[in-house]
Amino acid sequence: MGRFGMNVLDSAEDPKQAQRRPLYYFLIVTLGVGAVASLFTEPSIPTWYAGLHHPAIVPPTFLFAPVWTALYILMAVAAWRVWRKTGLKSLEMAAFGLQLALNFAWSAIFFALHRISAALIEIAGLDLAILATTFLFFRRDRLAGLLLLPYLAWTGFASFLTHAFWRLNGG
Repeated sequence: MGRFGMNVLDSAEDPKQAQRRPLYYFLIVTLGVGAVASLFTEPSIPTWYAGLHHPAIVPPTFLFAPVWTALYILMAVAAWRVWRKTGLKSLEMAAFGLQLALNFAWSAIFFALHRISAALIEIAGLDLAILATTFLFFRRDRLAGLLLLPYLAWTGFASFLTHAFWRLNGG
């Protein structure tokens, strides 16, 4: 009993907290992938990236971190919702893991290796993986599929930008 005669539950006994715990894991993993990818990105922005010819429609650099943070949160929530229905050993979770790995790889290829042509090829695979994941998520949970649509749109835009960088900078 607490000070005022009410039962006080610690978080281990709180069923709602226990149900949300896997969501926190999805958030940590997904945001963690983004954070590690930023280790490749950040050092190249003021140096290599700044020296590239930029397409006219490139958003300001300061927008990328908040946009990607929001997208990673949406991805994590979508994956958590589907995981509750399928578990980890499912086609849906395999597709999610694949697209997350490809998402990470693009940053390494583009920003760390400075290989725009390879990044262009890689992002085409990423687009397909996100599309497949979105489709699979829609089949299991409509909201989860909807949550991936901004990510699919932003990565499609990133594909367009990658192509433009490739064209403007001689591949």
